[in-house]
Amino acid sequence: MEPVIGLEIHVQLLTRTKLFCACRADYFAAPPNSLTCPVCLGLPGALPVLNKKAVELALRVALALGAQVQRVSQFDRKNYFYPDLPKGYQITQRDAPLAWGGSLTFKVDGELRTVRIRELHIEEDAGKLIHTETGTLIDFNRCGVPLVEIVTEPDLRSPREAREFLRALRTLLRHLRVSNADMEKGELRCDANVSLALEGKLGTKTEIKNLNSFRAVERALTAALDYQKERLIRGEAVHQVTFGWDESRNELMIQRTKEEAHDYRYFPDPDLVPLVVSPEWLEQVRAEMPELPWERAARWQREYGVPEREAEALLSDPARADYFEEVAKAVPNPKAAVGWVLSELWPYWTDEEPPIPAQELILLIQKVEEGVLPRPKAKEFLELAAKGEGRIPDLIQSAEATVVRDEEALWTIAKEVVESNPQAVADFRAGKNQALGFLVGQAMKRSQGRADPKRLAQILLELLKG
Repeated sequence: MEPVIGLEIHVQLLTRTKLFCACRADYFAAPPNSLTCPVCLGLPGALPVLNKKAVELALRVALALGAQVQRVSQFDRKNYFYPDLPKGYQITQRDAPLAWGGSLTFKVDGELRTVRIRELHIEEDAGKLIHTETGTLIDFNRCGVPLVEIVTEPDLRSPREAREFLRALRTLLRHLRVSNADMEKGELRCDANVSLALEGKLGTKTEIKNLNSFRAVERALTAALDYQKERLIRGEAVHQVTFGWDESRNELMIQRTKEEAHDYRYFPDPDLVPLVVSPEWLEQVRAEMPELPWERAARWQREYGVPEREAEALLSDPARADYFEEVAKAVPNPKAAVGWVLSELWPYWTDEEPPIPAQELILLIQKVEEGVLPRPKAKEFLELAAKGEGRIPDLIQSAEATVVRDEEALWTIAKEVVESNPQAVADFRAGKNQALGFLVGQAMKRSQGRADPKRLAQILLELLKG
């Protein structure tokens, strides 16, 4: 039994207004039902006008995935009745989508996998239902928000692969600046189709709707596969059903069966003309494309020596990637910036804004690389600054004012450290140069971190060679 998985991914596009009207699209923190108008509410006589920016962002995604953009595509009405759909239909693209084909390559456990893209189309979002103990509320703010839907071929072979594919796709979307792709806010969500192939023949598929976290995708697919395996082992048929996923209970919920499936009665939207993408427009979009994440990772390897694993972590968020690059360009040793950003700064970066400005981290690294500031003291300053208990320049200035530079005192400390660490002295004289770093560290401890580390290292070197 081999799992066969395909995904339908909905991505909220990062536009200022909705797909067919001038209402604001940033609905997440807005008061309920405050971002609506006759167009997105589907009132009689209201006519849609296509958002050009939404099309251009969708074209970016198509180009990045290597899809074939269609010169002419068509908007259709998908008819169904549901409380969060005030028009009674959704505007989408069915028979003539924006683009066909393409693929995305990603890694799973160090191995490359490629998933083919079937199609990519533009559509509008529905509203949001809010279930309470006393009933269900409807917020129409999300109605009409632009989405691009990416439909994959059934090329995924495990729930883990599906999770890693989505993770790679989110990184791409963020670097394209087409979406924040925040799954917790519903800006990136997917439906999954899964079946078990027996002796090369595809089995009956089941669908899981509206998965909105990497964890939910992996766990829901695992549960669906277990459900199918158990039925097949018992000799029972697998029926085509649609599941929802209850994250709190970690279980699937049957929403409908094949017999209850909707007939959406698609037809071309009579209020919208076909969408024509001219070669000139497509080339303009291509020229404005940001650097793709895999291109950036390769450049970082060439220019800064950033290892692949660290590059992947830094690229997960474009804002943090931009921050790292600003630091790496300015410090004497770019590789040092990797550790400082990932290991030291990352734990304090919990909001959208960095905990300290890039210029302050640059100054801190420069002082460490110059040997003026011990690394432990620098880490202490970084923690204070990240917690809002000081600024890096002020902390460094204060520390430099108390640095011990008296030659006699430094020579006394160095002699005491050499006398009390004969093994490290022997190691250094045997060619183990790292022993010098150990001795400098011991000397800094003896001075309670107040000695000039650069001059201290010079004195220790003189003693060891003397």
